[in-house]
Amino acid sequence: MTKFLYKQLLVAAALATTTNIMAQEMTWSPTSTRFSLWTPSADSVKVNIYSEGLGGSPLRTISLKKETTGNHWVGLAAGNQKGRFYTFQVNYKGKWLEENPGISARAVGVNGQRGAIIDFTETNPKGWENDRAPLFTGQKDAVIYEMHHRDFSIDSESGIKNRGKFLALTEVGTKNAAGLSTGIDHLKELGVTHVHLLPSYDYGSINEINGEAYGGGNRVPSTYNWGYDPVNYNAPEGSYSTDAFTPETRIREFKEMVMALHKAGIRVVMDVVYNHVFDLGKSSFERTAPGYFFRHNADGSPANASGCGNETASETEKFREYMVESIEYWMKEYHIDGFRFDLMGIHDIETMNLVRQKAQSIDPNVVLYGEGWAAASPVLPAEQLATKVNTPQLGGIAAFCDEIRDGLRGSWSNNDEGAFLIGNAGNEESVKFGIVGAIEHHGVDYSKVNYSKAPWATQPSQMISYVSCHDDMCLADRVKTTLRNKSQKTKNKKLFTPEALVRLQKLAETAVLTSQGVPFIWCGDEVMRDKKGVHNSFSSPDSINTISWALKTEHKDVFDYVATLVKIRKAHPAFRMGYADLVRKNLEFLPVKQSNVVAWTLNGKAVNDTWGTIVVILNSNTKAVKQTVPQGEYTVVCADGKADINGLSVVKGKTVTVAPQSAVIMYCEEK
Repeated sequence: MTKFLYKQLLVAAALATTTNIMAQEMTWSPTSTRFSLWTPSADSVKVNIYSEGLGGSPLRTISLKKETTGNHWVGLAAGNQKGRFYTFQVNYKGKWLEENPGISARAVGVNGQRGAIIDFTETNPKGWENDRAPLFTGQKDAVIYEMHHRDFSIDSESGIKNRGKFLALTEVGTKNAAGLSTGIDHLKELGVTHVHLLPSYDYGSINEINGEAYGGGNRVPSTYNWGYDPVNYNAPEGSYSTDAFTPETRIREFKEMVMALHKAGIRVVMDVVYNHVFDLGKSSFERTAPGYFFRHNADGSPANASGCGNETASETEKFREYMVESIEYWMKEYHIDGFRFDLMGIHDIETMNLVRQKAQSIDPNVVLYGEGWAAASPVLPAEQLATKVNTPQLGGIAAFCDEIRDGLRGSWSNNDEGAFLIGNAGNEESVKFGIVGAIEHHGVDYSKVNYSKAPWATQPSQMISYVSCHDDMCLADRVKTTLRNKSQKTKNKKLFTPEALVRLQKLAETAVLTSQGVPFIWCGDEVMRDKKGVHNSFSSPDSINTISWALKTEHKDVFDYVATLVKIRKAHPAFRMGYADLVRKNLEFLPVKQSNVVAWTLNGKAVNDTWGTIVVILNSNTKAVKQTVPQGEYTVVCADGKADINGLSVVKGKTVTVAPQSAVIMYCEEK
């Protein structure tokens, strides 16, 4: 390249000023690569170019120039740099900070230590330009399935070739030893609308080198982690790729996974953790603009509402901008259809609403939800935070409902404590709180609800209805533990039986899937997954976290039951009215004569449901109960642990018997 042309490129780079923080830090072309970094306090900035993702000395170093306006530093590396790697270095107060791949790296080498210079058009799988999300009408219609890549496919009996990888979700026709569907076919059979992927961006707790043969291979990392320790927010995790050393591979395989799920009729939700980073001192943010991106206590120490050593400052102009642009990037580049925000209560309301507005401008039916709490009190005032109590200020963003969760199975903080499911009286109003979707409803006595003494959702679609998720005992373990304890305390050995565990598993899923909130299933609960009683299994080995696909054979009746409930919910709008006024007018709780029973009717006619009047009854007692219902002739579709959308039996009159530890769902057609 001539000196004249190089000077012209520098001029062009200088003119291409950018105000947004996620301006592409690396832009490749066959003739040059442009670098850009936002840093407000640097004395100087340089880029180091390497031949490999790890090790070795720089091939060259380029000094960046500060733009005449703003705080972006830009520069060009002449010639074709494709296949090489880079790091930024910032000189701050006369000292060179450590190298980093930049805060917005979109392609990285092994372990995410260096950015990668690639041609992104080469990362698109065949047919990517025609990939479209399945038709979907809005958050109220979602049925969400949360899963960890490795848990879902690592079992040797999964029948999956690319076990523990993104590509596991592209394999069709996989079966367990009994010939039952596994993998993506299992998800289709279950009928969920969305798969919620635990963190899939580049995270820090897995050494990608340990599990990969250099230049390729399909081995599994020697360690395990859920991935709530972000390093590079905008690049996929290498340990889920078949080749962590080749940056294009992880990107292409992630896209192949998304495309396969879309083809299967399933949308994709990504778990995002913008509230903290893996290691504050080593993070690209701190090595780019020391002190800017994180909150601090009055004494200058890092604030720690995340419980992970730091908390990001979403209220600052540039981190707010960063979150919005990162969400936009994942939606446009990777076709992501929804996001779950970890510890959303750390973020400020204004930022979350800007995120929502941007996401909805791309896809009006995007699904957005998060944890409406923090691990400790954030630095910001409570009224500014995106906590559960402030959900009405968050538009369409939903929050997890720990009221129904703990009302069903017992307190999160005490694994030995049971609740409604094992027949402990006094939890009925907490269950009802979740049934109506955490909205204002005349049938709920809020003074008796476990955590919230007032509704916190404006619409039922702002509430995530669940009984277990990744960071807790799985449902089968929790029921097993609490029921065993009750059996020992009462010296009633008949309480704790395999049959009782199955009945209560089904009863719990019935409550979740008949709630007016958005139902959420933790992967494996539909086959009574067992984590051997481990509560916080974030780094436990595969022997704890793996879903054994033999369980689908052992508990096929549980799977069929849950799949039928999903089918019923999707087919009948009375279970997902979506609007608070409709729920208040058309859901009525029935008077009950004893504890541990929750019963209600739904006026299906009001929402054009062919089932007319619907009755749902949950009975966690160890004896059958008789429940008074409106006079009619009912088709029973769920009773005594069995479910069939076409009907199990017909009952007439105004009384129905509900078997022990089970649910009844029945309907009376409008004449």
